[in-house]
Amino acid sequence: MIIFRSLNEQLMICILWKKMREKHGIVSVCKQSNIQNSMKNVTEVTMFILMGFTDDFEVQILLFLLFLAIYLFTLVGNLGLLILVIGDSQLHNPMYYFLSMLSFLDACYSSVVTPKMLVSFLSENKAISYLGCASQMLLFVTFGTTECFLLAAMAYDRYVAIYSPLLYSVSMSPQVYVTLIIASYVGGILHASVHTVATFSLSFCASNEIRHVFCDIPPLLAISCSDTHTNKLLLFYFVGSIELVTILIVLISYGFILLAILRMHSAEGRRKVFSTCGSHLTGVLIYYGTILFTYMRPSSSQASDYDMIVSTVYTIVIPMLNPIIYSLRNKDVKEAMKKLLREVSS
Repeated sequence: MIIFRSLNEQLMICILWKKMREKHGIVSVCKQSNIQNSMKNVTEVTMFILMGFTDDFEVQILLFLLFLAIYLFTLVGNLGLLILVIGDSQLHNPMYYFLSMLSFLDACYSSVVTPKMLVSFLSENKAISYLGCASQMLLFVTFGTTECFLLAAMAYDRYVAIYSPLLYSVSMSPQVYVTLIIASYVGGILHASVHTVATFSLSFCASNEIRHVFCDIPPLLAISCSDTHTNKLLLFYFVGSIELVTILIVLISYGFILLAILRMHSAEGRRKVFSTCGSHLTGVLIYYGTILFTYMRPSSSQASDYDMIVSTVYTIVIPMLNPIIYSLRNKDVKEAMKKLLREVSS
């Protein structure tokens, strides 16, 4: 809904101002175009319209069923892995604590976006309130950034475990891994707060139709009638800095891991390390790659259909894949699942 100041009020002000100026011998002309421009400048958007992928209802039904299945699988996989780590004492070590936090993040990350999207597929009303849009952006940027930091912390954890196994219990003590987890969340909240405040300080008067399935930063900047140069700089430098730092941590950690693997004489040991670290590296590459594609491109290519597809990958599809990537290739997790299934069946 877009609220305009009354045209009659604008005309009255203009007439009174004209009389005052003529009284003092100053000629002034009030043009209709000036009134219209004034009206345009005082518009206020109170809700947004999420345009989504398509207007074809049959396609929307198919997308609803597809994303509903993905969402349910995401919740079952991630929350199941979280419960498994909490319930099995053999998984009570830093590696699996990080993994459980990642599962929690993925469940929350997907839940911020998917339910609203599913409702929009079946409803003609695709509106989201101004406050709802801001809240959605704050939460999904928080969870997304926190996951970047957490993946870097997981890479460091694997480096310590493989490169210095004798010092692992000291180097990754509860004080260390709890601090890393808390720091990841604090970094995510601060980063999200900066972009949310900066984005929703803008004016939205040209349009309230967002070419996206959720309230992401680039499509909101695309419909703003304010100067978004500062916002784009914030987006480029903040996202770029976070990506650069976390990717460097991952690459350096895996560089040392590779050196440790080359020094191993046991083929079984090398296979186990490759299996564990390969899954983590796969998840990292997919996640960081999609974020870089979305946020580190020229502004002219923003708010396109490709952005919606790529954003859907890292907010909905990747949270579904993470339990598969980290669980099916992990011997300890598979043993814990078998143990749980035996207890349930008995």
